[in-house]
Amino acid sequence: MRAYDVAVIGGGASGLAAAISSARAGARTCIIERDVQAGLSILATGNGRCNVSNTRLDPRRYRHPDIVHAVFGTHPEQDIATFFESIGVLFAEEVEGRLYPITRRAESVRDTLLNACEREGVQIVTCAELTTAAHHTERGCYELELSVPAVRLAYKRGRDAKSEVRNARKALAAAESTVRMLTARRIVLACGGSSEGPCRIFGLPHRTEEPVLCPIACRLELSRSAVSSREAALEHLDGLRIETMLSLVRDGATIAFEQGEVLFRPYGISGIAAFNMSRRILAGDVIELDLFPHMSETDLVALLSKRKGALGPFAGDPNWFDGLLARPLAELTTLAVRASNQPLHDIAALLHRLRLRVYSTTEHAQAQVCRGGIPLDAIDLDTLAVGRRTDGAPLCDHTLYACGEALDMDADCGGYNLAWAWLTGMRAGTAAAQSIGAAC
Repeated sequence: MRAYDVAVIGGGASGLAAAISSARAGARTCIIERDVQAGLSILATGNGRCNVSNTRLDPRRYRHPDIVHAVFGTHPEQDIATFFESIGVLFAEEVEGRLYPITRRAESVRDTLLNACEREGVQIVTCAELTTAAHHTERGCYELELSVPAVRLAYKRGRDAKSEVRNARKALAAAESTVRMLTARRIVLACGGSSEGPCRIFGLPHRTEEPVLCPIACRLELSRSAVSSREAALEHLDGLRIETMLSLVRDGATIAFEQGEVLFRPYGISGIAAFNMSRRILAGDVIELDLFPHMSETDLVALLSKRKGALGPFAGDPNWFDGLLARPLAELTTLAVRASNQPLHDIAALLHRLRLRVYSTTEHAQAQVCRGGIPLDAIDLDTLAVGRRTDGAPLCDHTLYACGEALDMDADCGGYNLAWAWLTGMRAGTAAAQSIGAAC
């Protein structure tokens, strides 16, 4: 039976950061990863480019700003930069302070993390599902039971890395399993948005996880009765991308704003701005899209009046909008104001407040992060040690730690969620290793 100082449950972004930090603090460290390789979730971040962090990690971008401020400390941006410099990743800054690897390739981040694990002596156990855990107080360790393949997986290598992973996963799903045991003095839970099982095994409190940062299901709401529901269907805008200002309206009051690109889909809207807004919506809310956010309605009417002088009055022809609106929007606008007595004013109002009635989030397979996990009031914010069990009993024995998406924290797109993963992984891994020395 292999014995470790620290076992990290999960080999995603936070788990890799935790394992490297733990090993650097002098602990014999292993990663227990259920998938066929560690770090695969990193490859899907930033559309395959990995938005590693942001130049300004504003706590207000997170759901619990006060907790983020306490956990991040005074220089989180520099802490992340120092960590990645130490493993060989160079950053490139893009719009809104988003940081990417200079290669703009997510595998560069994953590969350097795995290389750092190898250099630091971190053992990575893949295809391993944690099934039971027992804490032996007299021995000062956890005994972990893992379900692993009985024999080495055999599968076709595939034409590329993605196909090879698919083949390996198919082989893993079909493989017979056996039991493997190991011990660890400290546990770091870094199981991402799938923390319910490990929390149950360790008897920890858990909030049901739900996907956020995903598309929004909604329908167009046009006030003019001249437009039928079929004519106003979002299918007519499918595939159109626009830069817009989104306002979230609830019970007549505007409660949130978001600016950026929106992609229309038959079911609603997608894109980064919609993803960020998805963290705040409730069924029945209204999202208003302002297609000309830098112009007042009066200025927009003046612009349309000038257009009338150049092109003639609007007579219900979508061609009148050529050069101003994309054709799908021009056709929709034409339908909405075709019977108007004041077409220019109605056009301006529509382009400032294109209304969408919200149903829910959707396309959850696209979700970039989950909300839920271990509640933050069960965590010691200085060390990220878990402080209580499901029954409310105190647990501050500093043997269990948690980080990343296993904690009930989520943030906007733009590198904020990965920054939380790196920083909490570093904090938990270091604290777990240091607590061993303190206990000796």
